[in-house]
Formats: sequence, C-alpha cells, structure tokens
Amino acid sequence: MTRKIPRDKTDDYSAAAIAARQEFIREHTGSAAEHVAHYSLDPGTLPGNVENFFGVAQVPIGLAGPVLINGEHAQGEYFVPLATTEGTLVASYSRGMKLCREAGGITTTVLDDKMQRAPVFSFESAREAKAFSAWLTDHFDEIAAAAQTTTTSGKLIEIQQFSVSKLLYTRFNYTTGDAAGQNMTGKATFAACAWIKQNYPHELHFLLEGQFATDKKTSVVNMLHTRGKRVVAEITLPAKLVEEQMHVSTDKLWAARIRGQLGSIMSVTNNNGNHSANGITAMFIATGQDVANVAESSAAYGFSELLPNGDFYASITLPSLIVATYGGGTGLATQRECLEMMGCYGKGGVYKLAEIIAATVLAGELSLGSAVVAEEWVQAHDDLGRNRP
Repeated sequence: MTRKIPRDKTDDYSAAAIAARQEFIREHTGSAAEHVAHYSLDPGTLPGNVENFFGVAQVPIGLAGPVLINGEHAQGEYFVPLATTEGTLVASYSRGMKLCREAGGITTTVLDDKMQRAPVFSFESAREAKAFSAWLTDHFDEIAAAAQTTTTSGKLIEIQQFSVSKLLYTRFNYTTGDAAGQNMTGKATFAACAWIKQNYPHELHFLLEGQFATDKKTSVVNMLHTRGKRVVAEITLPAKLVEEQMHVSTDKLWAARIRGQLGSIMSVTNNNGNHSANGITAMFIATGQDVANVAESSAAYGFSELLPNGDFYASITLPSLIVATYGGGTGLATQRECLEMMGCYGKGGVYKLAEIIAATVLAGELSLGSAVVAEEWVQAHDDLGRNRP
C-alpha cells in the first residue's frame, strides 16, 4: 500500500500537521529528523513558499567584505552574507574584496532590465504566420493594456518576434519592479494571449511558453538579449598592488586570461570566468532568491586588459541575473535579515542588490584567478577547505 505524507486540509502549517510529518519521517525513513525539526521562523509565513513543510536545512552563512562599490545604486562599503558549505569560499571572496577596496572600489552599472514569457503561435502556413506578425506589431498597445490588467508593478515594454516555418516564436519582455517576475510575466502574458486570440480575425493557436524564454536554463538568447538584470562590474588594479596582495604579476594574470579564454571556447561553457556560480549561489541562498535561477544567472562575460603601464583592467558582465528584493523567499525571516544587512530589502532595492552581486562576483574572479596563477589554490583548500568526519 502507498504511504501518504500526512496533510491537514484546514491548516497544513499548524504545529500538529508539522509534527505528524516529522513523525512520519522517523517511522518510515529511519532518520531521527532531530536538527531539521528545530527552527526559529514562523511556519505561518510559509504558504506560497513550500508544501508539506516539516523543517529546515541549516546552511552556514559567512560574512565577506567589506566590498567597496562605486555604483549607480550601491554606493559605499557592504558586508556580504554568503551561505555555503565550501571551505575557503568566504575567505577567497573577502581577499578579492580587500584587493578591490584598496584599489579604490568596484564600479557597477545596470545596463538592462527584462523578464519574459515566450509564447509560440501556430498557423497553417508561413504566410499566415507572417500576416500575424504584422498584426501583432500594429496592436502592441492593446496587447500591453491587456497584460497589465493582471499586475501593478509589471510593464510590457516590447514583443520580440522570431519566425520559423509556420510558427512565430515571441518574447514578451517586461520590467517587473523589485520582484523577479517569472510568475508575474506568466500571468500577464496569458491575459495578453487571451486578448490576442479573441481579437485576431483569423484562426491561431498558442502555447504560453515555447521554451524560448529558457527559464532556468542557460542560453545564448538570454545572454544576448538579457533576462533579469544585465549588470557590469569593473575595476582597474595597479600592478604594484596586485603583486603585493596577490603575489602575482599583472602580465601573468593576463597570460592566464588568454589561455583560459581558449579553454572556455573549447568546452562551450556559459562563461569565460572562473566560478561566478559560487558567489551567486551563496548570495541566492542567503537572501531568498530562487536558487534554480543560478543556471542562467551564472552566465558571465569576463573582459580584461593589460594596460600600457602594467595596470590591469578587469570586468565581469552578468547578462541574465535574476534577483528580487520583494516577493518569493525574500520576506522569510533569515532571508530578509540578510537582505537588510546590505540595505536591499523591499521596494527600490533590486538594482542595488544586482550591483552588489556583480561586484562580489568580480572580487571572487580576481581572487581565484590570482590564486591559480600564484600556485596558492591547492594550499588554500588544504588549509581552509578540509572537513572530513
């Protein structure tokens, strides 16, 4: 007989319902479920975030920094919470932040902001698809009005079109305020498509998501056209400072970059850096982001130059960074506290958070890249990263 997880239809977040699931785990899995059952958050805040709640996963959080940022939205020094179980990670990011701080800070710029849902429209022939394409362009204002009946913070700003065979793939691009916006754009686009189907004078069929938004998947289309926030972090490092702090010369850093560039091309990765996913994941867990979005958020373009005087220019561009400071998991107890540490919680904080994340990524790239070139990488893990029971 199939064993069913205990549920309470009237209040599934009550103490009794949670205790029933904890006992179910002990009875049917052999786990004591001791540590997962202890937490300080209020289960009453969890509807909409998790089902069948029985406990928490406690991930250690370390504090890195401060990182000095000269941004459009983040200005000053910030201590960064990193939730991780990887030894050396917090220390490495702090080391990179120190280097950048002594060089005068990291400059950050938000270049673009888009979240999309990507319906595909189907027709009997390519010619019918072409005719619909023109109609779609002509009726953008009415479509946008229909989409915005479902949201107060989302705004449809454009509909990109990509024709193939007798299909028209689209990307409905929105701004979403301080929310990440995947659910928001889904609801708004469904309303827009309903209006289209009702008002288009000929027959059409649509699928709300044609897999062209590449939700939670790395893709070239999102790296080129933006998904979430497109943000740049950049800095020029004096050659002498790099040698003092990182024990490596800037010409060797540059040579390593060229070799790494070729390696990333050969292996067809989603970025040409060292470990953007490390800092992004650690910050996502700490601040209540949807961690699955690391799949696309970790995409990165690294660019650097060895300047004529020996100084080193380094930058990182995150073209599809999906973050929020409102909604989702950001309002839960520990996640909100971590956002508040950086002054990012709530309305008006999302661009600031994006800039802090980008600056953190750049600091981590410089630290790890230098450690590899200086042949200190392995020793660092031996000193800080070994925890064997």
